[in-house]
Amino acid sequence: IDLKVTVNSTDIVTDLHPCYETLNFGYKLTTTPSVICVILYGFLMLLSVVTVCGNLLVVISIIYFKQLHTPTNTLILSLAVADLLVGILVFPLSMAFSLSSCTYNESLFCKVRDSLDILFSTCSIMHLCCISVDRYYAVCQPLTYRSKISHQVVVIMIVVSWGVSALIGIGVIIPKIKNEQCLETCFIDVLMANTIGPLLSFYLPVLIMLCIYLKIFLVAQRQARCIQTITKPGVTASKMERKATKTLAIVLGVFLFCWTPFFLCITFLPFTSNSVPVPVIETLNWLTLSNSMLNPFIYAFFYTWFRSAFKMIVSGKILQGDFASLRLH
Repeated sequence: IDLKVTVNSTDIVTDLHPCYETLNFGYKLTTTPSVICVILYGFLMLLSVVTVCGNLLVVISIIYFKQLHTPTNTLILSLAVADLLVGILVFPLSMAFSLSSCTYNESLFCKVRDSLDILFSTCSIMHLCCISVDRYYAVCQPLTYRSKISHQVVVIMIVVSWGVSALIGIGVIIPKIKNEQCLETCFIDVLMANTIGPLLSFYLPVLIMLCIYLKIFLVAQRQARCIQTITKPGVTASKMERKATKTLAIVLGVFLFCWTPFFLCITFLPFTSNSVPVPVIETLNWLTLSNSMLNPFIYAFFYTWFRSAFKMIVSGKILQGDFASLRLH
């Protein structure tokens, strides 16, 4: 009887976490983490630390330096807060309660992990969409930019982004709380988790971003040609076009690379006869979370004034005096 109980409990542990392998020592069965998973979790911990540190630098820079108190940087600040919370909350919870373990035992912590994951990830996407709108007015309508994108408008964007993200995060998780009514609500579960959720939190924002960045790219090219016509420095105009193309390619390319595989997988999952292995879905989920680490590099490290701010913060220079009004470039 004791042996049977030990085996069953070990099987449960083995099922709950794929990173543990069963070792048979006589009549005792124990579980030890595999070497690959130890290396993997070390890498994920490093990813979490980089995410927290990178976004924390962005938050401190924008709050401390008055020169960075602009509507655009306010959006970047809110984006960095969302990505910072991904590194602080979602990363550790995802390591402790993986998709594999939650597949066999969906506890309260699994529901909390899923809700926070959806909330902060959606919030990050919504902010990227708002930043694209801000850039559209800055590039395509520079004369009316200050009147159209004011601090009040930015605050409304931020409130809407967090509010919609919270509603989606809660709305997707609520059906899972009532598992005992699965026969009546399974269709609603699939509809929310695989259709409505991805549509609102990914496909619609991506469509908006693609349209806006395409318009920005076309306007930037037209402006570069005008400069070429007036000043006639063909090399300068060519550099401007390449820079606009490179910037938009990095922004859209990294974003789509991190997010598209996961959302395509969960969208078409109900329509496939063969189930996708949980480790594959888990890998795609970690790929989406890595976007929170890359955002500071894309939206902050790209600008020289942010790099100057980061150097002063890392070196501890801001602790030696009042540099809040310092011109960073």
